[in-house]
Amino acid sequence: MDNRSTLVPMVIIGVLFFIFGFVTWLNGSLIPFLKVICDLNEFQALFVTFAFYIAYTVMALPMSFMLDKTGYKNGMAIGLGVMVVGSLVFIPAAQSASFAMFLLALFILGTGLTILQTASNPYIVLVGPIESAAMRISIMGLINKSAGVLVPLLFTAVILSDIGSLENLSNETKESLSSRLIIPYIIMAAVLTGLIALVKYSSLPEIEFEKDEHSDKSSIFQFPRVVLGATALFFYVGIEVIAGDTIGLYGQFLGLKNFTSLTSFTMIFMVFGYLIGVLFIPKYLSQEKALISSALLGILFLFGVVYSSADSSLVSELLWGWSGIRTLPDTVTFVALLGFANALVWPTIWPLALEGLGKYTAQGSALLIMAIAGGAILPLVFGKIAHVSGDMQSTYLMGIICYSFILAYAMKWHKITSWKMH
Repeated sequence: MDNRSTLVPMVIIGVLFFIFGFVTWLNGSLIPFLKVICDLNEFQALFVTFAFYIAYTVMALPMSFMLDKTGYKNGMAIGLGVMVVGSLVFIPAAQSASFAMFLLALFILGTGLTILQTASNPYIVLVGPIESAAMRISIMGLINKSAGVLVPLLFTAVILSDIGSLENLSNETKESLSSRLIIPYIIMAAVLTGLIALVKYSSLPEIEFEKDEHSDKSSIFQFPRVVLGATALFFYVGIEVIAGDTIGLYGQFLGLKNFTSLTSFTMIFMVFGYLIGVLFIPKYLSQEKALISSALLGILFLFGVVYSSADSSLVSELLWGWSGIRTLPDTVTFVALLGFANALVWPTIWPLALEGLGKYTAQGSALLIMAIAGGAILPLVFGKIAHVSGDMQSTYLMGIICYSFILAYAMKWHKITSWKMH
């Protein structure tokens, strides 16, 4: 694609990234909500993230082969159609207040997003110079996380508007609350249906590759930078979901009011991080250095989560007390700050991993998308440790493992071109 034709793809993919954010970060509000409605513990509630994100692992490679057959543009329309089905399954789930049905709906939504993500991320990487790909992905991240800021606030306003407390609710009240999900998901299905037409009949160009590129390669697993990039993304998505989706549970654990809206604070900090990517990459900050800085900041903020106070709001006051936004306990503020550390990880790993893949781009993208399984598995590990130990605050230290792998990829692994030892 040439630089003069970037506007249409950026606008269309931008709309899709808003949808990604809206659907994905709705989980942060659904987790504590379904915990109450379906009488779950912390470990059981985090099966919301498992059902949603495991779809990426199960479906990514099959979807990459589908994209080879249908093309990226038609594939995105198919992905939106699958998401329509997932949205509609929420209707019987809400009517029955069945946790199993909710999990099925989330898996179907995750499957649709798998197709969309596998197709759309290479568009953003390849639509311009590889050196500035992280900047373009950061723009998409701003759009994505803006939806992430908005959706918990909308969820709280629409679903919980006249509910004082979610504690000790009667069965009748729980059933009534569950049924409130029906109209929002009908609206979501209608919007997604409209987007199918937008993508299908747009002038979005198809990505084309030379057929003889990498004729010496027979498998995507022969590209170390992709395999290791997927490993780093596995740990990244895990800690990103922990930061965004457990902050509500943590706030509930601490007895904070409006805990279903706390995901918005993590998203706000991610937006700030993406702004840095847009403004500074690649002119002032290389993709590698941005990734190194992100990993180091993540480790620093994790220590802040574990060793700061649940009673003090000093850090929160320093950060945004001037703005009139209500302050949070310091330990919760550091969980939200993980959003800032996480913001540039996804935008920087993708171009580093996909560079020079040519005809293997779809499979490389699928492998990276499969790594989103980190969002299914690591939050469950987090939930199990927190449930068994009874100490959610210290459990956040498991994130150090995640940031250590990201740091290793940023410093060395992305430069490896062969599995052979030299």
